[in-house]
Amino acid sequence: MHARARKSWLLAALLPAQFVPPAPAVAELDGPLLARYTLLPTLALDPAMARGYGIERTPGKALLLVALRHDDGDGDERPAAGQVRAQARDLSGRVQQVAMRELRSGGYVDHIGLVDVAAHDVVRVDVEVLAGGRRHRFDFQRNF
Repeated sequence: MHARARKSWLLAALLPAQFVPPAPAVAELDGPLLARYTLLPTLALDPAMARGYGIERTPGKALLLVALRHDDGDGDERPAAGQVRAQARDLSGRVQQVAMRELRSGGYVDHIGLVDVAAHDVVRVDVEVLAGGRRHRFDFQRNF
């Protein structure tokens, strides 16, 4: 290995890894109803953002955020009313019922909850949405 390449590799190996939060994902529920969602460690949140959500930045906790939206079809979205329930489970089979609450901001309603996580956890989240008199389900997985 060339000396310069060896130094670059060694430097990269010694630097701590930086967490890169996942981009919010979208579940298309029914017609124009969408759920935008993410699950990320609370330590990855900016302190002001955590205060805005009313949560503490804590090791071992992840923020689950589900935002219900109505796609107007022209690139604009508006808030959609609904209820959100969630359950998380890791590969060991441990199941957590996620206490979701509404957070209102600027005419929008987001649904947030906290999930216990540990380093190297793989967490599957099952989400249930009740909107417009219909029940919708989706799930996703995150690695920590």
